[in-house]
Amino acid sequence: QTRDAGQECRTQYGAVCWRMHRGRVEVLLVTSRDTGRWIIPKGWPISGLTPADTAAREAWKEAGVQGDVATGDLGAYGYAKALEANRSVACSVQVFGLRVARLRDKFPERKERRRKWFGVEKAARKVAEPELRALLLSLPDRLGPEDASPLAAA
Repeated sequence: QTRDAGQECRTQYGAVCWRMHRGRVEVLLVTSRDTGRWIIPKGWPISGLTPADTAAREAWKEAGVQGDVATGDLGAYGYAKALEANRSVACSVQVFGLRVARLRDKFPERKERRRKWFGVEKAARKVAEPELRALLLSLPDRLGPEDASPLAAA
């Protein structure tokens, strides 16, 4: 099922979970289970779900997020997913914006991860992947005026 690096690139779906806080866009990052570095929720395709709905399901499992996922993607970034010792697989993550409506305290991976809100610039500094960093930095410009209005959060 999995391949060594240098072979086929596998697709995952991820969510940039965001909110407006005091007039600024903030992004929710979670820690990876293996290395503890800051990442966005993401995972493998789920049978029967659209890519956007898969991203939303991962945001729930990994961060306890409930909200509205955009149907159009924000872009993609690549990374090498570590498998067992000395093996990895190249992955491309198609990313969807997800406006957070609620954060639940009880969610499937709550004992395995930390989650934290960051301003866009700080979130971009926390992630390792340059393409994801650029995507996060572009987020405020890509949200429409209706997204930033106080009424949109109601």
